[in-house]
Amino acid sequence: MKNIVLANLNESVAAALDFFSVHQPANLDLKKYDFPIIVGSGNAYNTAQAIFSGRPAIIANESNFIQILKNYQKLIKNKIIDQAIIISASGEKDAIWETKLAKKQGLKTTLITCQAASSAAKLANETIIYNKLPEPYTYNTSTYLGMFLGASGEKASFIKKFINSLKLPKNIGSYRAYSFILPDEFSAISPMLEIKRNELFGPYLSLRAFSFGEARHAKFVNNWDQELIISFGANKYFGEKKNRLEIKIPSAAGPGLIFALSYYLIGLIQSQKTPYFKKNIAQYCISGPKAYDQKKPFDLIVK
Repeated sequence: MKNIVLANLNESVAAALDFFSVHQPANLDLKKYDFPIIVGSGNAYNTAQAIFSGRPAIIANESNFIQILKNYQKLIKNKIIDQAIIISASGEKDAIWETKLAKKQGLKTTLITCQAASSAAKLANETIIYNKLPEPYTYNTSTYLGMFLGASGEKASFIKKFINSLKLPKNIGSYRAYSFILPDEFSAISPMLEIKRNELFGPYLSLRAFSFGEARHAKFVNNWDQELIISFGANKYFGEKKNRLEIKIPSAAGPGLIFALSYYLIGLIQSQKTPYFKKNIAQYCISGPKAYDQKKPFDLIVK
């Protein structure tokens, strides 16, 4: 593991955009799903919220899925709800029992995954496969970017061209704290950015993420000249005025652009900071918690 050179997150974003510029992700026709129950764990849950934000849907995670099924039992019995979508990059772990349980409830199951031969794929009524690139453990950049692009129809080439056109401060890594402010319609992506903070920086760096609506609720009572405020749109209120980086987003922007741009900027910050993740991830894969009592450690590069 020690001899493996790990990419920064921005490099993984660039590679994923290049890949999807050539290999268009599978189309995810949201109109096929009238009123589904959708379940996902971690960033799969946030991805579900972002993709289905404009559609009638019930979104659950591994902790409340059983209760959600109980709460909507009458609608399920009356066939008002007759579809379940399971989002799982691996198609393993929770996706297995979730697919089994959904089928037991009489729901037609669709698995959205990156692994065609996974255990859950063998169980689901339908499987939609998204190709991805090998990436460092936890990055999951191409994993979810492909799903976003498949649902929104955005073009990866357009997103990369937009990112490359931005004039970003060369010293973006010189700050000690960061806040991202996203358009309200993409609020579900905010938790994904905070997850990246935990993974890449842990307690060594402050990185917050809010929608504009959330930011209005006393998130910036205390301002600091060491915090850079990165807003996707005009910022009239939040943070020190000299510390506001405003990025004008194209009117046609969808979740793919917001996701890719956010991760790219976090990667630029990562590239200018102490490489905490690179120093510690190999040992974490070996000695950290295993997946569901498995003895095999996580792979440093997930294929």
